[in-house]
Amino acid sequence: MSEQYGSNKPTGLTPIAAAVGMMIVLAASPAFAQQDTQPVDTAAIVTVSGVRAALEQSLKQKRNADAVVEVVTAEDIGKMPDKNVADAIQRLPGVNIQSSAGGEGGFGENDRVSLRGTSPSLQQTLFNGHAISTGDWFVLNQVGGSVGRSSSFSLLPSELVGSIVVQKSQTADLVEGGVSGAINVITRRPLDFKKQLTLEASVQGAYNDLAGKTEPQFSALLGWKNDTNTAGVLLQAFSEKTTVRRDGQEVLGYSTIAADSKAAKAIPALAGLRIPTFIGATLFEQKKKREGGAFDVEFKPSKELTLDLNGFYSKLSAPHQNTNWLAAPGNQINRDGTIPTAYNISNGTVTSASFATNSGEVDNIYRPDAGGKSWYLDFNFKWRATSDLTFSGKAGRTYGVGWDRDDVYYQNNVSGGMTYKLNGLSPADVSYPGGVTNKPGSTAWAGGGESQSVDKERYVQLDGDLRISEGIWDSVKFGARFTDHKRSAEHPFETRPGALGFSNPGPAWNGEMYPSDFASNLGGNLSTNYFKYDGAALGAWGAAAGNRLFDYVRRHNWTDEFKVNEKTSAVYGMANLTGDSWSGNFGVRGVRTKQTSIVNQSGGVTPITGSDWGPYSQTTFERTYNDVLPSANVKFDVNKDLVVRAAIARAISRPDYSALGGSVSLNDDALSGNGGNAQLDPIRSNNAEISTEWYFAPKSSLTAGLFYMDLTSVVALGTFTGTYYNNKLGKQAVYQITQPYNTTGKNKGVELSYQQPLFGNFGSLINYTYADGKQADGSELVNSSKSTYNVTGYYEDDKFSARLAWNYRSAYKAGVDRGASQHVKGAGNLAASLNYKINEQLTVTFDALNLTNTTIKMYAENTDQPRAFYSNGRTFYLGLRAKM
Repeated sequence: MSEQYGSNKPTGLTPIAAAVGMMIVLAASPAFAQQDTQPVDTAAIVTVSGVRAALEQSLKQKRNADAVVEVVTAEDIGKMPDKNVADAIQRLPGVNIQSSAGGEGGFGENDRVSLRGTSPSLQQTLFNGHAISTGDWFVLNQVGGSVGRSSSFSLLPSELVGSIVVQKSQTADLVEGGVSGAINVITRRPLDFKKQLTLEASVQGAYNDLAGKTEPQFSALLGWKNDTNTAGVLLQAFSEKTTVRRDGQEVLGYSTIAADSKAAKAIPALAGLRIPTFIGATLFEQKKKREGGAFDVEFKPSKELTLDLNGFYSKLSAPHQNTNWLAAPGNQINRDGTIPTAYNISNGTVTSASFATNSGEVDNIYRPDAGGKSWYLDFNFKWRATSDLTFSGKAGRTYGVGWDRDDVYYQNNVSGGMTYKLNGLSPADVSYPGGVTNKPGSTAWAGGGESQSVDKERYVQLDGDLRISEGIWDSVKFGARFTDHKRSAEHPFETRPGALGFSNPGPAWNGEMYPSDFASNLGGNLSTNYFKYDGAALGAWGAAAGNRLFDYVRRHNWTDEFKVNEKTSAVYGMANLTGDSWSGNFGVRGVRTKQTSIVNQSGGVTPITGSDWGPYSQTTFERTYNDVLPSANVKFDVNKDLVVRAAIARAISRPDYSALGGSVSLNDDALSGNGGNAQLDPIRSNNAEISTEWYFAPKSSLTAGLFYMDLTSVVALGTFTGTYYNNKLGKQAVYQITQPYNTTGKNKGVELSYQQPLFGNFGSLINYTYADGKQADGSELVNSSKSTYNVTGYYEDDKFSARLAWNYRSAYKAGVDRGASQHVKGAGNLAASLNYKINEQLTVTFDALNLTNTTIKMYAENTDQPRAFYSNGRTFYLGLRAKM
């Protein structure tokens, strides 16, 4: 199927957009006197040292930019303000972070970033102005419905970063793809260093108080340039280990009690109510190792020409084990036909119930070879052809892959009865009267397999800059960019019990139990009297002959596989304007997107046969669409301290890859799944904003801004029922499927920010963001938090520096999972950083994350329907950094 159309929808201006447009028209008026100034390069790297110097440099870049930007600058070579890159970005107004790609729950390290209350997939993450492929280690982000466009910062060590520029307003020369803005991670280049030889190294111990483990972390940098500053080499390397433990309770979806169920017939009041599908006590344990490096070779054969070749590689090894004791109220009623002996109802939900029998199970998941890697290779140049004409360009490729191999999934039956009681936003009470929980039960099911997601892109870009310097016309930029992006999800093997799987003894149990302090940070009354297997024992059982079915033809799970090929071509033209106390730009970017999705669909004329999931055919969906993206920015220097900015633009983001893939991923226990939609339109938005910046004292500012996004097309998630083959039941069953669709929406808000050195050596940064994101039907936009604020205080003298940073984010909807929403309750956390300079070469560093030991709390449609409670503990980094 093929579709061709243009982007010619009406773009009615809001009052804010109209006001912004008026300001831009006035700015271009000849009534303004002219002056000869050059646009500011926000990507310039300047070596700074110290908290105050870094803040001053960031403020200077923001002040001079002709677009709405925020900047984070490294405090020193190899030292960002936060240990984690995502944490450093979240200190900026309008920036949110989360520790998962979807709503699967946090794993300790924040690795996704979003802007202005929108989804992480709606911002564009760039590395030195080009894309970087991602490699997700978690299986739910490799196949199924959560294969997104957002980049995982978990592959990126902060030591590699020189600065980060968050561009909130669009310009014609900015790579399209982020309706909410772009995050450009800028690495260092060898000719930027002041010294001819620069050496930096750090060694740290990373300790997590929940896992109770200390792991080593190392990084090193070598920068060299010749004495004429015409050639240089930069080498960086890193190796970082961490131990992760996550305690939690999960409510894996809510089922609707069928009117024809035995329970509803016996107790009519239960018909149509929602009941938890599963309630699990989950223990997640992981060892991570991230290692890799970067290089940059820079050469200036003449003062007119600069050549640069740079690359980056990161591999994350992330083996893990997850044990989950699952009560199954939904299956008790709808699948097994049991009738509760007691129950309570609140707000349309069965909040407590007791059963004489037990449909529960223990999930034991061992993934010894989970991980991801990402790399890129980039060549770029800058050539001053004449005194007024400069060309620049880049070409390269990037590759990322996330995998899960050799995993073992083993389930035990649970004896006795089952009683549960939901407690709102405190963990539920669950017990198994008469049951045995301190040793393994019989085999209920077995599985496991392999999956991976591959993400790769080739790109080429050419830009020109012609200086005019006549009247208000300062310069003209123009250029073209071409990309070829491919993303695939592969699930070649998902096994099941073999011929001896139910008759052979289960995995060897060495007497191990849940930790005695399990869930002690969650509150509630969760039991610790649960057995658990050693991961190696699960692996040995899974490999034993006859326990599992190793047939790659029968056990090829084609249902959640897809391939997406996306080719883009873009051209742009942009004029930079300048006058007496004002500057700005306007331009237009034209983009053509050609998408090809290959989706596996059931049946077909000549289907592929042999899989237990039935015959299927590969169906190709093709479409091409064009977008014209005008943009304009203006900056008024009202006086030397006061700046007023305004911007209008049209922007696009493309849907998540799994949404375009169209595949369906099923959960046979929860009778739920995620599906795609190969016919989705891109996300389109008409944006407008206006802001005021008052630089009232050195290194100080007070800013306020309004933003508005008219989302003429946005992707939302809906739920429908469908009939599919159930692998465990061996027959067709009805599933709740979450599927994306297009709708419209609006997002508007306010950003406030204050920064100032205070008395003595103290200083502070405070910012607040309000975002009101709604879909056309009044429902909330995914990932939209009403309020976000940051409060940071710091101290710095010649020897010692300290910083405390508090971040709060209000409740937001993370997504839809197993037919039920996943809202994250509002919460705050505290981070700290201490540095003591022994001398000019040696500095002792200390960083602490999540000092408040904040529990992640999630709920479904209302707080009577909890979804999850997670605790990751506090993490501390103590190290020594040396430089020369």
